[in-house]
Amino acid sequence: MKILLLSDTHSYIDNQILKHAKNADEVWHAGDIGSLDVTDQIQNVSRLRAVFGNIDSHEIRKEFPLHQQFIVEGLSVWMTHIGGYPGRYAKEVREKMMHQKPDLFISGHSHILKVMRDKTYKLLHMNPGAIGIHGFHSKRTMLQFEVNQSKIENLVVIDLGKRGELK
Repeated sequence: MKILLLSDTHSYIDNQILKHAKNADEVWHAGDIGSLDVTDQIQNVSRLRAVFGNIDSHEIRKEFPLHQQFIVEGLSVWMTHIGGYPGRYAKEVREKMMHQKPDLFISGHSHILKVMRDKTYKLLHMNPGAIGIHGFHSKRTMLQFEVNQSKIENLVVIDLGKRGELK
């Protein structure tokens, strides 16, 4: 299954993002959507799983949960917006992590691209960085990968360039 992982669109969507979304079996959005127009456009081209972020309106919070926990191709996934990363998880996440150990933990919020192993909880952590044009990030990034029989394969960083330079 081909996955496109993105976060922090902050109401921004463009043809570059949608081109990659069309090539994915599922798009996972790790919060700070900004506008339901973003998720509507993604849903027009691919299946979407999303969580709301701290900037998201009541309308978006009604549409998407704070946490998504699901299994894809045997891989246990937990996605939330403000989750932290190995060694620095948010308190709520750290407490739940002791009992709910996913294979893959996804968060957004920081606008910092990170993919790292957590040896303590024996999981992979991913943060796709930010793909929108608003925020303090310098590069617009997403992650693309495949899930095959509980394994993550062919992980690629999609770099759409500097925030101020739209392609």
